[in-house]
Amino acid sequence: MHKIIEDLNWRYATKQFDVSKKISSSDIEIIKESLRLTASSYGLQPNHFLIVENVSLREQLVPASYGQKQVLDASHLIVICAYNDLTDKHVDEYVENIISTRESNPDQVKNYGNFMKKTFSEMSSEDKLIWASKQAYIALGQLLHTCATLRIDSTPMEGFIPERYSEILSLKDKHLTPILVCPIGYRHKEDSTQHLAKVRKDQIDLFDTIK
Repeated sequence: MHKIIEDLNWRYATKQFDVSKKISSSDIEIIKESLRLTASSYGLQPNHFLIVENVSLREQLVPASYGQKQVLDASHLIVICAYNDLTDKHVDEYVENIISTRESNPDQVKNYGNFMKKTFSEMSSEDKLIWASKQAYIALGQLLHTCATLRIDSTPMEGFIPERYSEILSLKDKHLTPILVCPIGYRHKEDSTQHLAKVRKDQIDLFDTIK
């Protein structure tokens, strides 16, 4: 079996974490770099990632997560956020990054930036947030696979109250909206969910090949 398939079969949504086990700083750096390199539309990276270690804050977040204790018991809690509103400033910063990184022709890159600005100017703030939220799901997929490769457990979560997260983590001041939550750490030996067979559709039900 290919290692990619082994990693994906190993992964499951962890229900109970071992509170005594912590992720090493070197593995956290790999996870951060993986998220930095994740794909996003235009390459604009309209997301921001909070890595919450603070126990007091995470205790407050449990009720805002409908009592899901993984938020507290995991080694780290990653909150994937989207910018509340994409502005010309975000595009300008991206354009400057392209120019400095690739030593590109400034005029050509600025034309690309103007195209993005025009596209976003035709979208409502709500539509821009929806667009940025979709990019957060791309990042989540990469996070889950990276963790599985490192044999770090994870629990992707949509079940939380964004308004309460925003209050507790002071996200409004940062112009961020929490989109997804993912506790990461190591499974507890008593988590019976880890022994369940993975339930997925057969390939024949998922794929059509068009030639």
